[in-house]
Amino acid sequence: MEQKILNYLPTKAFNVKDQSSNDCIFNDVCFKEMVDASPLGIFVSDEYGCCVYTNTAYHKISGMTFEQILGTQWSVPIHPEDRPRVIAEWRASLDRDTPFQTEFRFVKKDGTIIWTRITRAAMTSGMESNGHVQTVEDISERKSIDCILSTAEEELFEEKERAQVTLNSIGDAVLATDIDGNVTYLNLVAENMTGWSRDEALGQPLSEVFKIIDGATHQEAVNPAKRAIDEDRIVELSADSVLIRRDGFESPIEDSAAPIHNRHGQVTGAVIVFHDVSESRAMMLKMSHLAQHDFLTGLPNRALLTERLSQSIRLAHRHNKRVALMFLDMDHFKHINDSMGHLVGDQLLQSAAARLKACVRDTDTICRHGGDEFVILLSEIEHPQDAAQVCETLLTAFTKPHLIGEHEIYISFSIGISIYPDDGMNADAAMQNADTAMYHAKANGRNRYQFFIADMNTQALHRLFVENSLRRALKQGEFLLHYQPQINLVSNALIGAEVLIRWLDPNLGIVSPMQFIAVAEECGLILPIGNWVLREACRQVKEWIDSGLSAVPVAVNISALEFRYKSFLDGIALILQETGLPSEYLTLELTESILMQDADSSTSVLQTLKDMGVKIAVDDFGTGYSSLSYLKRFPIGTLKIDKSFVCDVTTDSDDATIVSAMIGMGRNLNMKVIAEGVETKEQLAFLKSHECQEGQGFHFSHPLPADDFALLLDTDNQKLP
Repeated sequence: MEQKILNYLPTKAFNVKDQSSNDCIFNDVCFKEMVDASPLGIFVSDEYGCCVYTNTAYHKISGMTFEQILGTQWSVPIHPEDRPRVIAEWRASLDRDTPFQTEFRFVKKDGTIIWTRITRAAMTSGMESNGHVQTVEDISERKSIDCILSTAEEELFEEKERAQVTLNSIGDAVLATDIDGNVTYLNLVAENMTGWSRDEALGQPLSEVFKIIDGATHQEAVNPAKRAIDEDRIVELSADSVLIRRDGFESPIEDSAAPIHNRHGQVTGAVIVFHDVSESRAMMLKMSHLAQHDFLTGLPNRALLTERLSQSIRLAHRHNKRVALMFLDMDHFKHINDSMGHLVGDQLLQSAAARLKACVRDTDTICRHGGDEFVILLSEIEHPQDAAQVCETLLTAFTKPHLIGEHEIYISFSIGISIYPDDGMNADAAMQNADTAMYHAKANGRNRYQFFIADMNTQALHRLFVENSLRRALKQGEFLLHYQPQINLVSNALIGAEVLIRWLDPNLGIVSPMQFIAVAEECGLILPIGNWVLREACRQVKEWIDSGLSAVPVAVNISALEFRYKSFLDGIALILQETGLPSEYLTLELTESILMQDADSSTSVLQTLKDMGVKIAVDDFGTGYSSLSYLKRFPIGTLKIDKSFVCDVTTDSDDATIVSAMIGMGRNLNMKVIAEGVETKEQLAFLKSHECQEGQGFHFSHPLPADDFALLLDTDNQKLP
């Protein structure tokens, strides 16, 4: 094009006035009209690249007039990022005297950017160069199309790669066929599961590569791809399908097949997506087991028990049989859990579960109902006595200790029994009544079984009423303390007091602890109640001391739940610190059964209490079971003879012998002995004659409110008759 322009240019087209000024003048009107008509922009420059002429197309491309362009360098509109490259190419073309053509971004007058292609040709006069002619073409549209095509091609490639990577990365196997059922594609998972490589499988019949059978019958299964093609719909594989790998290995699978359509909606093949469900089926079975069994003991849980109980009731109704439901609650388990830790508690539950299983038939169901509660379902029994025999077996089996690590732990159960149809016509009634009977077994001394009887529900409602009332009493401060004097039997001097709780109910008046302590222990309220008793007793004694009265030590009864509580020792120390009571004014009374429940642990706790300065007394001595070797090791200061022995000491020779032996044993172990329940002169005379040091009972004084007891602390009134 450039050469044609030069050819059209007559000799007079250039009138070089001054070569140093490079001022080229075009004076041929025809040539100018022709050049202005060109759709390509034309930029004529002198040999130094400065503009001497531009046509109309260039003005349109650049957005500038000839006057604005005249004398400027041709390279001015080059985008700054493209400039180094384009200038380098220009110089290389000049140095080598070769044609110059390039593309770059062209910055217009208004700042917009377009893409242009520029071609340069030299203008010569003889052998000398007179300048350059450049054609400039706006290629933005072509560049845009090229960019779109390039982007589409790149995206198509990336999409194909992404699809391939995705298919090879997913956990499912993917296999495709053509309309004739021949394999056209396998991903890596499909290769591994079928045992066929892609190259080997391509073109093979699907039945060769994808062999499936019914897992239950081992018969050949229907080809899902063929059904998907024939029926033009998604087809789910049978739930029991098994894939036979090329080497004969079998694996259960789940899959579906879907038809493949072309752009016209015609079916051209099918794709099968499948995966190995060996682990998921095993997990499903495991989850099903876990959903119906206790994770700790492996026993059936409440959900499975409910199902089996309902089934047993239906069968018993059909066969005219009975069903026994036994509700078992481990006695004092919370004490063990709190004192020895949850790990020991869990191991004890596992040991108990194993022992329970050994006591019943394989056809019976043992369930862990929650916490330390178990339920035993005896299916199709003939007589209620059959359940009683099982209970006797259980109670006997649990007389032996459980060896948990270095601990020998004795546990027992309180068992409630309900019988279908005698005690209820459905599962809910049977469960509720067995639970009610269990609470009665616990209230009657634990380590026993109790059949349900009708009036127990009334008693259960009463128990619930007492529990709710106790919660209110704690919040509203309805408890108070009485103090029963303890007397030196030689000098008749007041030497201590036993702290006894009373409940001042707004409706019932004074309520004896015999009516609510058992309920408090069962529902766990004994902990906050016991904490209140300790704190209030220590506060009261400190108040007496600060008032100048001759205060005496007080003895506070400690329940098993309190003694085994993990924060028991810290709680004692905190109360003494906060109330400011010297520790020698506090005695803790514990029963033999509490101490012997875990003798080694008890020794450690008692020693810590002794180190704190707190005294220890064994309450109700003689009514429980204790090892004399442990009794000697325990840091005990006082033995309290239970009032059941003192009551008949003057009329029953056996009781007299027992009391006499207790007094002698205490003396030999360097322990003080105090007799409880002294009510007559004859009892007092017997105790004095056998050199019992101390006593308490109605003969000396009933338990007194704090204000009345304070009167006894006057030094002039400390001797009682």
